[in-house]
Amino acid sequence: MYKVVLVEDEDIIRKGIKHSVPWEQHNCIVVGEARNGVEGKELINSMSPDIVITDINMPVMDGLQMIAETKSGNYATIILTGYPEFEYAKEAIKYDVADYLLKPLNMEEMTEALERAVLECRNIEILRNQNRNAAEWKNISLFEDDGQKEDEDPVVKQIIEYIAENYTRKITLTDISEKLFYSDRYINQRFQKVLNTTVIEYLNRYRIQKALLLLQQDRVPISDIGRECGIGDYKYFNHVFKKYMGCSPKEYKRKIR
Repeated sequence: MYKVVLVEDEDIIRKGIKHSVPWEQHNCIVVGEARNGVEGKELINSMSPDIVITDINMPVMDGLQMIAETKSGNYATIILTGYPEFEYAKEAIKYDVADYLLKPLNMEEMTEALERAVLECRNIEILRNQNRNAAEWKNISLFEDDGQKEDEDPVVKQIIEYIAENYTRKITLTDISEKLFYSDRYINQRFQKVLNTTVIEYLNRYRIQKALLLLQQDRVPISDIGRECGIGDYKYFNHVFKKYMGCSPKEYKRKIR
């Protein structure tokens, strides 16, 4: 089962989440609770959870700082936020969050967010297993052979084309929704129904696939590849690369030589 940690300073909200979400139906179990970022950090380091659900605005240490200091644990993250911090929450995309939800919480949306987080965990497990067993590291693909299912759905096709044209810069669901005139939620649900993954997860894979190509071509310094692919500085690129490939970019270079 996937291990979940809840980090929320308001007891009523934390307990409400714990007792309202059908964890077992999603192959999850809550293994710990914390009331602030410091307690959450200690819990994450000791429990190695698969999923962390956290508020942003908390005493002692806020949620984003806690994520920044523990993200090497490679867990999926769901962020909770009040309306005043909503724009701030969208910046959490750089921390590779699975989803963010606006308070007061809607338990249907919470359950959907959990489904996406579980899907991310499952996809990462599959990819890692495939990569570890691959005889030819140069031929690794981060995409399933889906028979071009995206061509059957015009909205999904437009999303993929948008990512292909803009992956080198910052992209959020809001950018795509404004481009296609659909809500963030509708876009994610439609994309997930066709390709069995979220838009942000697909974007991450697309960028790492481009990074693999650049590493093979050996024409761009490793320190610059993250920015070339829209991921960011080398430290964060290294983290995201390890998440999908199970090794660092430098180790990948050694494997393909």
